[in-house]
Amino acid sequence: MTTLTIHAVGTPAPAGSKRAFVVNGRARMVESSSKVRPWWQAVAGATQEALPDGWTPIAGPVRVSIEFFLARPRYHYGTGKNASRLKPTAPSYADKKPDTDKLERTVLDALKAAGVYLDDCQVVDLHGVKRYADAATGARIAVTPLTGPTPTVSVVEEPTRAEGVLF
Repeated sequence: MTTLTIHAVGTPAPAGSKRAFVVNGRARMVESSSKVRPWWQAVAGATQEALPDGWTPIAGPVRVSIEFFLARPRYHYGTGKNASRLKPTAPSYADKKPDTDKLERTVLDALKAAGVYLDDCQVVDLHGVKRYADAATGARIAVTPLTGPTPTVSVVEEPTRAEGVLF
């Protein structure tokens, strides 16, 4: 099986705090942010469009790589007649909020709901990067099943406490 590539357009939103309330004696959890649901739906919709006919959810371990494209803040641009020009000092990577891991959580949940894999616990290799968008905001997502023989790992002699390495 090859890599499944998904292009989701929208405003990436982090899965974060949830609110709990009781309905008919049962606890219900909902996202605190109203921005999460539209992003989740955009990812799930783009995923459904990208899935080939007859797709069955991946049952084994998977690698997921996500490249987020976030809106640039105004201060990345010049002023006056240069308002549409990106400053030469403007960064490429978004090292501000939202947190990468919370953005990833939303995407992983949407991929599961869309039927890419059975459960997000199958994601054994996860890579996320946040960049500033020069065009549309969204994400480029790559899902690769990890099948075949497991790579051989050489066993290294276990360090002692005296060596100061405790992992």
